[in-house]
Amino acid sequence: MGTLNINHELDDQIFNTINPLDPEEFRRQGHKIVNFLADYYQNIEQYPVCSQVNPGYLQKIVPNSAPNNSESLEKILKDVERDIIPGLTHWQSLNFFAYFPSSGSTAGFLGEMLSVGFNVVGFNWISSPAATELESIVMDWFGKMLNLLICFLFASGGGGVLQGTTCEAMLCTIVAARDQMLRKISRENFGKLVVYASDQTHFSLKKAAHIAGIDPGNFRVIPTIKANEYTLCPKSLRLAILNDLKEGNVPLFLCATIGTTSTTSVDPLRLLCEIAKEFGIWVHVDAAYAGSACICPEFQVFLDGVENANSFSLNAHKWFFSTLDCCCLWVKDPSALTNALSTNPECLRNKATELNQVIDYKDWQIALSRRFRALKLWLVLRSYGVTNLRNLIRSHVNMAKHFEGLVATDKRFEIFVPRKFAMVCFRISPLVLSQVSTKFDDEKEVNMFNTKLVESINSCGKLYLTHGVVGGTYIIRFAIGASLTHYRHVDVAWKAIQDHANALLNQGYV
Repeated sequence: MGTLNINHELDDQIFNTINPLDPEEFRRQGHKIVNFLADYYQNIEQYPVCSQVNPGYLQKIVPNSAPNNSESLEKILKDVERDIIPGLTHWQSLNFFAYFPSSGSTAGFLGEMLSVGFNVVGFNWISSPAATELESIVMDWFGKMLNLLICFLFASGGGGVLQGTTCEAMLCTIVAARDQMLRKISRENFGKLVVYASDQTHFSLKKAAHIAGIDPGNFRVIPTIKANEYTLCPKSLRLAILNDLKEGNVPLFLCATIGTTSTTSVDPLRLLCEIAKEFGIWVHVDAAYAGSACICPEFQVFLDGVENANSFSLNAHKWFFSTLDCCCLWVKDPSALTNALSTNPECLRNKATELNQVIDYKDWQIALSRRFRALKLWLVLRSYGVTNLRNLIRSHVNMAKHFEGLVATDKRFEIFVPRKFAMVCFRISPLVLSQVSTKFDDEKEVNMFNTKLVESINSCGKLYLTHGVVGGTYIIRFAIGASLTHYRHVDVAWKAIQDHANALLNQGYV
């Protein structure tokens, strides 16, 4: 008994020395973190947008083992400033024009803080009813903002779920389509299932298909052409399907895209869905980037035909001011997901589930555990409102129009494809370069010049651009969407692009 008392006393001493969740210490340290981040955003323009460190830099300055004793938050934050920030590419920078945006916001950050602070594990309804019910509510809110037909909303038997990323959404829908089809044709025919995409479909679809067990030889990539703005051609799709049927294969899944990664092209959904319906193919619409813009009525034309798809997803963490991760997935038939993804162990049994009174989102996703993502989306929707969110997206589109106009005034550059949203694709014109040197009659040399231009721009650290290669052509992508970006930053970026182009031409690169 004495030994037990001693152990209790030792445990009390440890608890009094370090309480990992002391409310007052949380308050003190929380204020410091918020102030640290506020200072970071206030001074973000002083940092090189793209990190300039070399591979392995951190290994050389961080100890090779964890500390035995606790260290103060003050010391840790000094190390963050000295060692971590130089190794960051600053996605929220005013001069970040690379990839697609990851638009942050105060509401998004605070919603994430609330979610992490509550630290619930909402795998089913009973584990945190508010997490499940709020998610269902905000997904219906968002669906109504997009003007999705009621078939995608809970009121009509459809519904939405928050996934982590598009890759997860694609994997869940392929698995749902796979199992739905195999129940019809038997698992003996698994190896005959075929997935269709264009050469502009996001590469995560191929990864998802591989994880779902689709034979790599049955992943059809349909070429696109510039004359069709790199959209998926319905005639080419039909020919591919007919060829597969002739060979005894089973068409399973088509991914159409609203806003492709390289050029933001928009596939003709209505025609593609009509063909897919004819052959019993599941259609998933990937609107990871451009879907958020479709809360604006003027962009809802790009959703024409989506009502005939089986599933639709977008990333709210790209262009909807919510932090990573927050992928919104809507399905017409949730039972297709739950039939493929459900688990019902004894430890999770409860009356509400067994009476089919609730949604258990663990059965709508790959993982069991899940975060309270709905909280941050709820805060974004309530803090800004639909009108302001539309206007914020429109402001990015208008800045892209402005940049497009600047490019058009310099005849050395060309707009490669028409702009649809808030990204401009351009390059140094091969016609202009061919007047400088005959070697630029070779497309490879034109590509190399534009490659050198992007490398030169990014090495200065003042702005950050990324590229795409479409039909063998290297293009420069200028994507606007960072929450802090304004017209003056676009103007400064354009001046920097021109200066670097001048320098390359004048240095005799040609």
